[in-house]
Amino acid sequence: MAKRYSKYIGLIHLLGDGLLINMAFVLAYWLKFDELTSLFAPIYINLFLYFSAAWFLLVLLFKPYKISRITRVAKVIRNGYFLISLHILSVLSFILLTKSYQYSREHLLITYALFGFFLFVWRTSLIYLLRIYRKKGFNSRYVVVIGYGKSGLELRKFFRLHPEYGFHMLGFFDDKHENDLVIGKVSDLKAFVKEHEVHEVYCYLPKLSGNTIKEMIDFGEQHLIKVKLIPNFNAITNMSYELQHYDQIPVLSVTPTPLDEYKNQLVKRTFDVAFSLFVIVFILSWMIPILALLVKVSSPGPVFFKQKRTGKDNLPFWCYKFRSMYVNQDADSRQATKKDCRITPIGAILRKTSLDELPQFFNVLQGDMSVVGPRPHMLKHTEEYAKSIEKFMSRHFVKPGITGLAQAKGYRGETKSMNLMKNRIRLDRFYIRNWSILLDFKIILLTVLALIEGDEKAY
Repeated sequence: MAKRYSKYIGLIHLLGDGLLINMAFVLAYWLKFDELTSLFAPIYINLFLYFSAAWFLLVLLFKPYKISRITRVAKVIRNGYFLISLHILSVLSFILLTKSYQYSREHLLITYALFGFFLFVWRTSLIYLLRIYRKKGFNSRYVVVIGYGKSGLELRKFFRLHPEYGFHMLGFFDDKHENDLVIGKVSDLKAFVKEHEVHEVYCYLPKLSGNTIKEMIDFGEQHLIKVKLIPNFNAITNMSYELQHYDQIPVLSVTPTPLDEYKNQLVKRTFDVAFSLFVIVFILSWMIPILALLVKVSSPGPVFFKQKRTGKDNLPFWCYKFRSMYVNQDADSRQATKKDCRITPIGAILRKTSLDELPQFFNVLQGDMSVVGPRPHMLKHTEEYAKSIEKFMSRHFVKPGITGLAQAKGYRGETKSMNLMKNRIRLDRFYIRNWSILLDFKIILLTVLALIEGDEKAY
C-alpha cells in the first residue's frame, strides 16, 4: 500500500506545472491588455500552444520529477527555475525563427514572473503537504538493515527524527550481535520479507561479504524490493560525495558542490548576467559620471582602482572599484583599517555605503565574478591565509562575489584576528556546499538590509 500512490506524484507535478504555466499566460494577458477576447487570435493561440508544448518537451528531456522523499525543497525549486530558464530560451528562439516580433514583451515578462511565483508556491506546498501526509502514517516505507553497526544506528536515528519522510525501520539482521534491535540472522531475512511488508533493504557494507551483497540484490530484484548500500565513511562524514562511473567502475568523487552541475551553473550565470545588466543600465549609467567627478575632485589620481585578486580555481583577475584612497604604495598589501589616513573624504562615504564596489558588476558581466560568492582577496593575502588556515583554498571552487554569506552575516572589512577569518571561511564553505538560487536571493536581501541599517565594520 505504501508504494501504491507514489507513482502518481510525478504526474501530479506535471499536471500542476502545466496548469500553472497556462494560468500565468492567460492572467498576464489580462493584466497587460485588460481583456481576453484577442487572446484567441491565431497569433497568440500559436504562442499559447507553444508555451505548453515546450514545457512538456523540457520535462520529457530533463525528467525534473525524479525526486526522492528526502530531496531538499531548494533542489526541487532550483530544478523548476532551471526549466523556466530553458523555457525562456526556447520561446525566444521560437519568436526569432518565426519572426513574430509583434508579441508584447511586457506580457512575456509578466507571464514568467507569475509562473515563477506560482511554481515556487505550488512545489513548496506539495512537498510539505506530502510530508505532513507521511508524518501521519500514510504512504510509508518499511525498511530493514543487514549488518548492525554505527552507520545503521545513525540511519535509524535519522528516520526517527524525520517522520515526515515516511520511513519506518523494522530492525537489523546480523550474525554477530544480539539485542532488541536485531530481529534475526542474515539468513532469516528472506523468510521475514515474505511474511512482512518490506520496501527497502539497506546493506551495511563493512559487515557483509561480496557474495552476500550480490545475493541480496538478486533477491530484491526478484521481490521488487529496493536494495541500498551503506558504505563506511565515518572518518569523512562531513563531506559530500558524488557517484561517477568510469565504464563499469563506480568511483566516489569527494566534495562535489551544487555548482559542479552544469544546469546550476547556467541558472547562476543567467541570474548574474541579468542582474549585472540591470545595475549597469539603470544605475551605473547615471551614477558613474557623478561618482567619477566626486572622486576626481577629492584627490588626484584615476577614477577607478583596479587590483589583482584571486578568482575561481585560484586564477588571478583584475577587480574593479571606485578609488577610495589617495594613491599609495601599500594598496596591494595592506587592508584598510578604521580611521585609515589613506582614505579620502569622499572615499570614506563610498566605503561606508559600499558604493565603491559597484564597478564589480562589470567583473560579473565579464564572467570573473558572481553577484554572490566568497569575497575575493588580494593575492598576497590569499598566499598568507592558505598557509595558516585549513581548507582556505576550498573557497576558490566557485567564482568570488560582490557580496557573500560571510559579509551578510557581519564578517566584512578588516580581519583583526585569525578567528574572524576562520569564521568567514567557515561561512564561505557552507555557502559553496549548500548553494541554491534561493540562498543567493536571501544573501542579497540581507546585504541590502545591512546597507540600509549601516555597518560599523564598513570602512
